[in-house]
Amino acid sequence: MSDAKTDSRIREKYLPFTSPDMGEAEIAEVVDSMRSGWLTTGPKTQRFIKDFNDYIGAKYGVAVNSATSGLHIAYLAGGLRQGDELLTSAMTFVATSNTAIHCGATPKFADIDIDTLNVTAATLEAAMTPKTKIIVPVHYAGLPCDMDPILDLARRRKCLVVEDAAHSVGAEYKGRKIGLFGDMTVFSFHPNKNMTTGEGGFISFNEEKYKEPLELLSFHGMNKNAWNRFSSSGNPNYDVELPGFKYNMLDMQAAVGIHQLKRLDAFNARRAAIVKRYYEAFGGVEELRLTKSPAYQHKHVWHLFTPLVLTEKLSISRDEFMSQLKAENIGTGYHYRAVHLHPCYEKLGFRRGMFPNAEYVSDRIVSLPLFPKMTDGDVEDVIKGVRKVLAAALKGRR
Repeated sequence: MSDAKTDSRIREKYLPFTSPDMGEAEIAEVVDSMRSGWLTTGPKTQRFIKDFNDYIGAKYGVAVNSATSGLHIAYLAGGLRQGDELLTSAMTFVATSNTAIHCGATPKFADIDIDTLNVTAATLEAAMTPKTKIIVPVHYAGLPCDMDPILDLARRRKCLVVEDAAHSVGAEYKGRKIGLFGDMTVFSFHPNKNMTTGEGGFISFNEEKYKEPLELLSFHGMNKNAWNRFSSSGNPNYDVELPGFKYNMLDMQAAVGIHQLKRLDAFNARRAAIVKRYYEAFGGVEELRLTKSPAYQHKHVWHLFTPLVLTEKLSISRDEFMSQLKAENIGTGYHYRAVHLHPCYEKLGFRRGMFPNAEYVSDRIVSLPLFPKMTDGDVEDVIKGVRKVLAAALKGRR
């Protein structure tokens, strides 16, 4: 680290790692839903599906109550069954692989590229077996994977591709929105994501064959949802065609999403501006390792800013770094512990040493505050806080 002086003052008000930006339009739309008496899946959900499909450029979409639900039924609609394997990144949230287990399948993992934190066609192919049924590239932190070689691999090995785009709403690969490349793409609208519906998710796809199974699986296997049954033009009769789930999005969630979607590009632009300042501040700091921009054409939407704290150069651990930032009133996140290092997956036979890049990242990664409501002063406080903690850790090492 440079010898630049650090500010000894502690920030007065706690800065969280993230916070959603709710406007008056979102609030008014939710109030309108409450006053209408229509709270569950109905006209606003249908409007949101159309709006989101139009934004992505996809032909079809199903709105669900979480990305976890979306992954689960996308895998089922893709034919994932007992005896099959699902292959995904070792650096992701556990929902990506947990849902494969719920399908009766076996999750498998591929290592990541150390510079982008994404899987590549090469790391995926190295982990494939004859049982691999579905490949799930994770567009980590909002950076699209290099999809062309991954899609080529999937075609050669006769696998489906379900993209985990939980971090990547609005991201682009070679001039096209994420959501248009794999057989299905799953998005998240959790409160910490680039846009929110409170909780919620979305499955986008371009082949009509997935529409009926996804819609059935998302709502009890019933061939009519509440809007089709109880609106003035509906019919209360229905058939249950398969044992589905209760994964539908509510109109109260869609009410938020309708207006969040309109603000998404502005949200993403602000995130990019904050990250630009972070790179200016931290690009030359030897105790931090930052991700690198890949050569292929892309638009990164910066769901997360995740430097690696190079603890081998410091007198503190990554967790101590996070605790000391908290003492400076600066929140952090941890995204993620490598999936195979969780006890649940160790019981399945995974162990440390299997995915060295993911493990290296997992031991050092930290998420710094990044959300559109951050002021320039907030950003500078994060920079000062990080520099202060690193400077103290270097002195302790000496």
